[in-house]
Amino acid sequence: MDASSNSESDSDSVSNDGPAVAALNALQLSEEKFRKAFYLTPDSMNINRLKDGVYVSINPGFSQVTGYTEADVIGKSSVDLNIWVDPADRLRLVEGLRKQGSFTGLEAQFRKKSGELAYGLMSAAVIQLGNVDHILSITRDITERKHLELQQKQSEEKFRRLAEDMPAFYVTFRPDGTLLFVNDAVAKLVNMQRDELGGMNFLDFLTPDDRAMVQSKLAALTPDQPVETHEQMYQSSGQPLAYHQWTNRAFFDNEGRALYFQSIGQDITQRKKAQEELRIAASAFESQVGITITDANAVILKVNKAFTEMTGFSALEAVGQTPRILRSGRHDIGFYLAMWQSLTLHGTWAGEIWNRRKTGEVFLEWLTVTVVKDDAGQITHYVGTFLDITARKLADDRIKELAFYDPLTRLPNRRLLMDRLAVALATCNRHQRRGALLFVDLDNFKQINDTVGHHRGDRLLELVALRLSKCVRDGDTVARIGGDEFVVMLEDLSDLEIDAAKQAEVVGTKIHVALNQVYQIDGADHHSTPSIGITLFGGGKSEAMEEPLKRADLAMYQAKAAGRNTLRFFDPQMQAEVSTRAELEAGLRDALEKNEFSLFYQAQISGRRIVGAEALIRWRHPVRGIVPPGEFIGLAEESDLIQALGAWVLNTACTHLAQWAQHPEMAHLTVAVNVSARQFHQVDFPDQVLAALDRTGANAQLLKLELTEGLLIKDIEGVITKMDKLRARGVGFSLDDFGTGYSSLAYLKRLPLDQLKIDQGSVRDILTDSNDAAIAKMVIVLADSLGLNVIAEGVETEAQMNFLARQGCHSYQGYLFSRPVPRQDFVALVRQNTPGH
Repeated sequence: MDASSNSESDSDSVSNDGPAVAALNALQLSEEKFRKAFYLTPDSMNINRLKDGVYVSINPGFSQVTGYTEADVIGKSSVDLNIWVDPADRLRLVEGLRKQGSFTGLEAQFRKKSGELAYGLMSAAVIQLGNVDHILSITRDITERKHLELQQKQSEEKFRRLAEDMPAFYVTFRPDGTLLFVNDAVAKLVNMQRDELGGMNFLDFLTPDDRAMVQSKLAALTPDQPVETHEQMYQSSGQPLAYHQWTNRAFFDNEGRALYFQSIGQDITQRKKAQEELRIAASAFESQVGITITDANAVILKVNKAFTEMTGFSALEAVGQTPRILRSGRHDIGFYLAMWQSLTLHGTWAGEIWNRRKTGEVFLEWLTVTVVKDDAGQITHYVGTFLDITARKLADDRIKELAFYDPLTRLPNRRLLMDRLAVALATCNRHQRRGALLFVDLDNFKQINDTVGHHRGDRLLELVALRLSKCVRDGDTVARIGGDEFVVMLEDLSDLEIDAAKQAEVVGTKIHVALNQVYQIDGADHHSTPSIGITLFGGGKSEAMEEPLKRADLAMYQAKAAGRNTLRFFDPQMQAEVSTRAELEAGLRDALEKNEFSLFYQAQISGRRIVGAEALIRWRHPVRGIVPPGEFIGLAEESDLIQALGAWVLNTACTHLAQWAQHPEMAHLTVAVNVSARQFHQVDFPDQVLAALDRTGANAQLLKLELTEGLLIKDIEGVITKMDKLRARGVGFSLDDFGTGYSSLAYLKRLPLDQLKIDQGSVRDILTDSNDAAIAKMVIVLADSLGLNVIAEGVETEAQMNFLARQGCHSYQGYLFSRPVPRQDFVALVRQNTPGH
């Protein structure tokens, strides 16, 4: 250090001067002590030049606290190292030192070498070393303390918010009564705003008698007995008299002096009223109301005459038992737990309960149980009063049944249906969902009544109701609104109109099939057929609740006009779409059986040479001709046909691969097969692929499965497992339409892919749309970084191909080279493209 060097020089020049030698020795001893303190203290210490802040020395504590070594800091300033999180803290320190020569107690946040933020408590003083002003700084790491303070502050704030929102009264106050905090419940109690109560004395709100009582109770609290509970009456201006229970807790310092008090109160007016009612009930013990008195353990002590008359148990039989002797078994444990919870929290419980008489007969009673406490607040008794309301309940249920249910079938009637329809309309519109009404009318039912009699006609209606109920979900409604008219209401259907119509049609078809089955009544077979009208409702469309029913009724008459025993949609266009979809689905199933499908192949080019093809399915419809996949793949996805269709494509492509292997000019070609999400997620999908390869003898290394990004959303681990199993046999994978879906780069790196495919939507406008060009470039760069091939589909012009080539993409597919063509035409195209043919 500079200071120590100057001291040695001075010592040589005055070696014969006794007092100077003594002073020098003292100085050296002082510096040695400082040096030991500097290097041994666990706190961070550092010395910086005052004029430029450059570090000249640090102790080990500095390195331990900040992570910086001497080599990191010597010759640099804290500004150079970006140590200060808030530069204003450094300026405050420097300014204090210049004015006063020292600075203590500065709490500042600093940045460690690792970038981690920490807190320090800093003191500093200006010292001279070699006649140059320096700053000696001592910093204690208080990060842990600051974190604890933050946690405590957050905890206090959380408790404060809890106290503000709690329904009970909550107050804190000083020993002299000055309010520190009140919650909203207290402010409401005294008809004031919370901010108005700050600094007021809570004793001012009490009557003189209550004030003296409360002061006495607070003064009696000690560190050993810091809690007391008392009751008092309170009456706000214009409000009825109320009873409150208050629990006060005192908080003391280490010397036993009260610091502040916490008080929590609750309104017990209702409990007091219940106790008063209990006293009144005792005077009317022998009334017409059944009464049971138990001890605190629920053992029956006394019953009145009405109890014995209603239950059949004599007083002698009941006393000493518990009310469990009356249990009917109709209530679970949760019912009784809720009852006891109410008794514990509120001191009372009331409600309907099914009990059992001594004879075994079950009856319904209205039971009220009230808690009785002594002056110390301990439960001494429970009093139960009850009335037999069985007859009244049966009458109420019968009235409700007659009002809302069909007496013959027990199904909801028109009134209840309309109530539920109103709710369903509101719910569907609020959530942008759709529902459906199916109006079902039995064809020629009057004729059945006239020929076999009303008794058998009623029995047939009951069987129809039963079959309808079995055709719908638990949350749906089946109602009878007239003689032979039923309405089925379906809720929570798709938000897409055509999908909702499909769902409604599925239920309608199910009903149609069920109601066409033979009815056996009194040993004889009877036949009946339904005409069904369907309409949708909801989807954000506001309408009166009668409108959907009118439409369904009209659609039902359209079904009758069409020859009966059928179903019709109210909307002709929707009916046409549904019919077309149904016809198309039936046609697809038929086409699979009749082998009406064929594979077209579109060439994949690399270096102006055909290296493979994508297999594309086509439907050779006997009437419509060639049907492109866009018209039927979606429907196949929605039904169970996609698995069968996908398996056919896979087997056919493998068969062609095996055939091409016999011809040298074709043997090198790869075939890409599209795989749908539903097909891939079948548990045995890898086994299906391997079986197709084994059955046909196709080379697995020439089979490439094209997956879509949407397939990766579900069960990524399962996807990888299946891909690994197939990859082990040599099967390749291409990610189709990359850049249009949901791929995560983290997943992409884990997938055993061979190729990324640029979507034709990006290629189409690649020369005019900068976004599409950027996407294509991104895919190419990403594929290159992952070691994957990249192919662009939908290439139609030389300009598009040249642009892609400049970016590093050299494999293409599109109309520029070939449209999708039948297998024979593709073979001819390959041979034409092969030198020597």
